[in-house]
Amino acid sequence: MKSQYNYRIQAVRNEMAKLDLDAFVVPHEDEYLLEEVSDCNNRLKWISGFTGTAGVAVVLKDDVIFFVDGRYSVQVTKQVDGELFSFESMAVFESNSWIDSLLPPSAKIGINPSLHSFEWFSKLISKVAIEGRKSLPLKNNLIDLCWTNRPTKISTNVKLIDEKYCGKSSITKCKEVAGVLSKAGVDRLIITNLESTCWLLNLRGSDIPCLPVFYSTSIIDQNAEVICFLDLTTLDEKLKSSFKHNVSFKCITQLDEYLLSISNCVTQIDPKVINAHMARLLQKPDVNVIQSSDPIGLLKAQKNPIEITGMKACHIRDGAALINFLSWLDLQVREQTFYDEAQLADKLETFRTVDELYQEPSFDTVSAVGSNGAMCHYNHKDTTAKLMTNNTIYLVDSGAHYLDGTTDVTRTVAIGKATKEQIKMATLVLKGHISLATIRFPFGTTGQQLDAFARQHLWQKGYDYEHGTGHGVGHYLNVHEGPQRIAKANSNVALLPGMVVSIEPGYYRQDEFGIRHENLYVVKESLNISGSDINMLCFEVLTHVPFDRRLIDKAELTKCEIEWLNTYHEMVYRLISPLIDTRSNAWLLKETTAL
Repeated sequence: MKSQYNYRIQAVRNEMAKLDLDAFVVPHEDEYLLEEVSDCNNRLKWISGFTGTAGVAVVLKDDVIFFVDGRYSVQVTKQVDGELFSFESMAVFESNSWIDSLLPPSAKIGINPSLHSFEWFSKLISKVAIEGRKSLPLKNNLIDLCWTNRPTKISTNVKLIDEKYCGKSSITKCKEVAGVLSKAGVDRLIITNLESTCWLLNLRGSDIPCLPVFYSTSIIDQNAEVICFLDLTTLDEKLKSSFKHNVSFKCITQLDEYLLSISNCVTQIDPKVINAHMARLLQKPDVNVIQSSDPIGLLKAQKNPIEITGMKACHIRDGAALINFLSWLDLQVREQTFYDEAQLADKLETFRTVDELYQEPSFDTVSAVGSNGAMCHYNHKDTTAKLMTNNTIYLVDSGAHYLDGTTDVTRTVAIGKATKEQIKMATLVLKGHISLATIRFPFGTTGQQLDAFARQHLWQKGYDYEHGTGHGVGHYLNVHEGPQRIAKANSNVALLPGMVVSIEPGYYRQDEFGIRHENLYVVKESLNISGSDINMLCFEVLTHVPFDRRLIDKAELTKCEIEWLNTYHEMVYRLISPLIDTRSNAWLLKETTAL
């Protein structure tokens, strides 16, 4: 029997035939190029059923190639029909080497410029031009022409964040950015990253689930004057009147016309985060387009003292919520009462919602029982939620947005008795976590240089994990914030004081179990080291949740690792115990007792 995806692929091929296309590229991203997209813009999910946040499909005349990275190598085979799709590494797509291996010399490739970064699009255009192939920029996306019963785009009201939470006024931030532009000799900056606009204007929205942003594009000039293009129906008059004269709002439908009107100036874009359609509107003789990283990225990543205070405060409250949940879970297991993954995720949410500053989850909770934990970005909403069983392990990766900050924490929990192999692997992962959490490093050090510290103990035993070790975290913004990250590759931004990053090494054994230990940390200047030549940086922990003692082999820990764990657990008890009830307090006391 043919599946709905078979019919959808054929419908797209019918549209390809009208344009004489040999290939059509279907990315996961929408025109804002974020990893999170609304259902109405998730074209990759429509054609394949894939629910991950990274992937690309290339529809050919007789095949569909699905490119995916290592985080989703297990998930993609479970969600996407292997009879309709062939699977390749995302690296093959990003390098454009797939063009040579899959397409004849005279091939014509259909591309929707609005859905691809200008950086990637430019490389593709250069490659096909050299080799004689053709690329056809499409005004109308072929999937949009075929997509019946498409979900409606939902726009919600934009809200202003109080300065007592964000620490700086919008006008102060605008002047900071204007100063950066003036120093660089740039007249205008095109801001296409939704988080950057939200940070700059101290605004938040809810156009995308779990991501408090609103669809918009902004332009700021050397005079700190800002034009924000958005859906004007999402703004109320009181909010608009709260801004100084330097900020004006225009309808998003006027954006293309505005970009075409720009002339006689130096305009900066970030080629990684501006879509090719917008960038092409700026390509004219009297506009000097500077391609450089969005300068707001670094400003936003270095949290100010008020933001850091808020991040610390919300993590303590969030720790109390998660500890209440883990205490409750342990009681259910002792009473042999088992729940499925969805019920567990919902229960955890109830402990967070009592906080008056709570806004929403910072991402869909990864609530993974047993073998589902081997899919590091597993989502129980995409399948039938699995029921807990005794003598297995449970991986829960969750977080929340609060007005004063954002959290993200993963704990791996023994349900009943864990196996020796599970304890061994969990201990190796914990050793890696501690190795990185305790490192001191000089100014200028990048996440790429630090990544191996978290992997070293796994590597020594012949193991590894496919995902990065850490990502940046925003302040009531994107839980996956750039430009900083900790990973084997593409993490060459130096870590700076005030940046918040995760440390989350893991191990995943397909069809058996998954393990991940994740805390958030803020980068800060280290205390002076006696006799040192240079100032150093270190990580200060934000997350306050105990690690499951049942998954720790004390004999495999060094004295220093045991001291770190005992000190961490003592701090968790000291900070969290005043916030939880008597039953949870008793549980926490036991879980934080020194090894």
